[in-house]
Amino acid sequence: MNISFTLKQEEYISSQVKQGDYQNASEVVRDALRLHEIYRHKVIEDLRAEIAKGWEGPTSERSVKDIIKAKTAKRER
Repeated sequence: MNISFTLKQEEYISSQVKQGDYQNASEVVRDALRLHEIYRHKVIEDLRAEIAKGWEGPTSERSVKDIIKAKTAKRER
């Protein structure tokens, strides 16, 4: 597998290795992927929890047009 990094990413990876936080670039990338997986899982769980709140909560009396109108007015302030 070949992976391309930006110059900024390469510099960051190199700095992590130079600082002694990791033994090589592969460790940095593996750690980043583990953290990304944890982060992504948390985001999905949080979104599911918010969706569940919406489904389980009270029904709104406002129409979609009312909600859009209120959001538009709020932005214009």
